[in-house]
Amino acid sequence: MGGFMRTRTNSLFFHVKTLLVDITCDIIERMEQILTIVCKLSPTTEHVAQIEATLKAFADACNYANEVVKPQTTSSVTIQNLVYQDLRSMFGLSANLAVRVCARVGANRKTAKAKKKTVESFDATSIDYDARIFDFRQKDNVVSLTLMNGRYRIPLDIGEYQAVNLDGKKPTSAQLCKHQDGSYYIHIQVKTIPPDTTEPERVIGVDLGRSDIAVTSDGDSWSGKDIKATRDRFARTRASLQSKAMKGTRSTRRRCRKILKRLSGRERRYQTNQNHVISKTIVSKAKASKSSIALEDLTGIRERTNQQPRSKTERRRSNSWAFYQLRIFLTYKAIGAGVKVVMVNPRYTSQMCHKCLHIHPVKGQSYRSGKRFKCGHCGFVGDADSNGSMNIAALGVPVNALEGSILSCNLRRTYQGYYKPPLYCEPSGETISGG
Repeated sequence: MGGFMRTRTNSLFFHVKTLLVDITCDIIERMEQILTIVCKLSPTTEHVAQIEATLKAFADACNYANEVVKPQTTSSVTIQNLVYQDLRSMFGLSANLAVRVCARVGANRKTAKAKKKTVESFDATSIDYDARIFDFRQKDNVVSLTLMNGRYRIPLDIGEYQAVNLDGKKPTSAQLCKHQDGSYYIHIQVKTIPPDTTEPERVIGVDLGRSDIAVTSDGDSWSGKDIKATRDRFARTRASLQSKAMKGTRSTRRRCRKILKRLSGRERRYQTNQNHVISKTIVSKAKASKSSIALEDLTGIRERTNQQPRSKTERRRSNSWAFYQLRIFLTYKAIGAGVKVVMVNPRYTSQMCHKCLHIHPVKGQSYRSGKRFKCGHCGFVGDADSNGSMNIAALGVPVNALEGSILSCNLRRTYQGYYKPPLYCEPSGETISGG
C-alpha cells in the first residue's frame, strides 16, 4: 500500500444562508510508496517439503509465543526477550525467523487490540521475511529464501506486470504465502518514488455512498444495486449456516464453520475487486484530463450513522460499506499516477445546491429527498449525488488558483496576480464580493 501524508491548509469560511461553515481541506502529498508485488513460485518437490515444514514451524512458534506471553503485551521487543531462546530450541527456527515470529505476534496483537479483540491462533499459511533472509535475483527471476534446513533458490512464474514493477527495485521485505488453492506465492514489497504531481487544470469531485458507490462531477457513476444484492445474499447464506453451526451434529458444525470462513473471503474479494475497478477508472480519467481528485473526509461516519435508531439490516449494510478501502485505493493509485488528491470537509456537501450555494432555510430539513435534489431557492432539480460531487469539486479548487474557488474566503482585497471571485450569499440573496 502506498504511503501518503496529509497537509492541512488554512481554514476557509463562507456563509450559506445564516450558517458559518468551516471548510478545511487536506492535501495528500507525494511520498515514497511501498508496493506489494504478488509472484507465483515454481517449487520442486523438495522445495514444497521444506516450505510446508517451515510454514508449520512458523505457525507453531507464533501460537507458542501467543500462549506463553501475557495477552496485553504487544511490544515485539518484549515478546522477543521472553521467548526468543525457546523459539530457536523448540521449533528449529533460524535467528531471523524467530525474530519475525515475535514481530508477527506483536503486530497481530496491536491490530486485535485496536478492534477490541484478542488473537486466538495462527494458521500455517504465511511466513514473514526481511532483507536478511530473503533475496530476489532479477536476471533469472529467482528468489532465495531461508527455510528449515537452509537457504533455497526457487524460480518465479511471473508475468509482464510483475517484471516491470520489480525491474531495478531492491525488495525490502516479503511474505511467503500458501493460497487457498494450495499454490505458493511470494508477496514482495518494493519501494518506489511516485512521479511529481502535475499542476491540475481542473478538479473531479467524487461523492461516495451506498445507493451509488461513487458519483463524479464529470457524470460517471457506479450503482450500488448489484453490490447491495450480493451482500444481502451473502448475509442470508451466512445466517443460515450460523444457525446450523449451532444446532447440528459435530460434523455438520465443523463443515458449516469451514464454509463460513470460505464465504467471508469470497465476499471480501468481491468488494475489493469492485473498489479496484472504480478507483482505477477514476484515476485514469483524472490523469488523462489533467485533473486533481477531491474526496470527502468521511472519518468516523460509521460511528455517527450507527448512533441513529435503524433496523439491523440497515446497520449491517452500513458496516459493510467499504468506503474507506475505496478512498485508500483512490489515494494510492492517484499518487502513483502523479494525480493530486484533496480531502475536503463533507459538511453540507449533500444539502447545498451547487448552483446557488444555498441550503434549506429550516433547520433539520433538506432540499434532498433520496436520490432527488430540488433547490427551493433557484429551482435547480437533479441527481442528489451528482449535486454533492459538484460541491466536493468546488471545495477542491485551490484558493490561490488563478480563477479562485467559488467557496473561497472573503479576503476583501485582491492579492497581486490573483483574483478572488464572489463569495457567499446573505439571507437576503445579496452576493457579497470577495474582490
